[in-house]
Amino acid sequence: MKKYLLPQGGQFYKANLHCHTTCSDGKLSPEAVKEAYKEKGYSIVAYTDHFLLVPHNELTDDSFLALNAVELDNGQEMHHKYKKTCHMCFIALEPDNVTQVCYHREKYVRGNMLQFRDKVKVDESVPDFEREYTSECVCEMMRIGREHGFFVTYNHPTWSMENYGDYSKYENMHAMEIYNHSGAVTGFAEYNPQVYDDLLRQDKRILCIATDDNHNSKPFDDPRCDSFGGFTMIKADKLEYKTITDALLAGNFYASQGPAIEKLWFEDGKLHVKSSAAEKITMTTGTRKVRSAFREKGKRLTEATFEVQLDDKYVRVTVTDKHGLHADTNAYFVDELFSE
Repeated sequence: MKKYLLPQGGQFYKANLHCHTTCSDGKLSPEAVKEAYKEKGYSIVAYTDHFLLVPHNELTDDSFLALNAVELDNGQEMHHKYKKTCHMCFIALEPDNVTQVCYHREKYVRGNMLQFRDKVKVDESVPDFEREYTSECVCEMMRIGREHGFFVTYNHPTWSMENYGDYSKYENMHAMEIYNHSGAVTGFAEYNPQVYDDLLRQDKRILCIATDDNHNSKPFDDPRCDSFGGFTMIKADKLEYKTITDALLAGNFYASQGPAIEKLWFEDGKLHVKSSAAEKITMTTGTRKVRSAFREKGKRLTEATFEVQLDDKYVRVTVTDKHGLHADTNAYFVDELFSE
């Protein structure tokens, strides 16, 4: 039986799921971000400004979807270069969800976001949430986000100075950033497939996304520009808020720095992938049995087939192009692939 791991129907929508504007520490207004990203072929931007969820439903039109979201940290000063930190984005699954999660009436809101603090809706029956940099607090924040109707992502572990001893304890995320473009152009090693595998090998059945985390302090033609370098291709029937967030929850997407993954399916014990032109297509597993297809001299590589074995635990595909850029699928666990 053929199982389409990326839906057979629908179309791909290009999305940036981590973005900052003048509402917090970005340099472009929400409107300017919309126009710039639309010009580059994006249909979706999640406005994840720091500290407070500020909705931008007014920016949504027939060809562009603004997802309401927020990026929260564990309560430490964001830019203290000597301290570890943990950042996570909460993307509202419904357009009318403007819940301020893990909110404190006096602490944690800083900078440009102060102008919005008295304008947001806060449930007065909910006590102030005290944050600290502990795995228990991070897990609790992620749990609260999920329970209040958000898609929860774990962000830029390298920039955050976190290691296996830190992120291996985290629970309740939906996805992690396998690539963060802002961190990468700054100089951090923010292509993080090893972190993804570390979490998967703990049987954490999570997804992976690629994001910009753009602040736009540099012009678009500057090599240090942090826009248009990491994106998530979401496959859905239509560009509608709930349809797109349902696709996120279902894992109907892949993460990319450039290459395209056109088709992905499982049939008769084999994983099949079709992509844009590649130098290498790799299937990573939950063991050391990694399998790769390489481009032969004078030929094009645009598809590959890999045998999946029951002891692989999970499989995921990486497409690498001639520039060394990657596209990564989500992980698919073998027990689910072989189930009827």
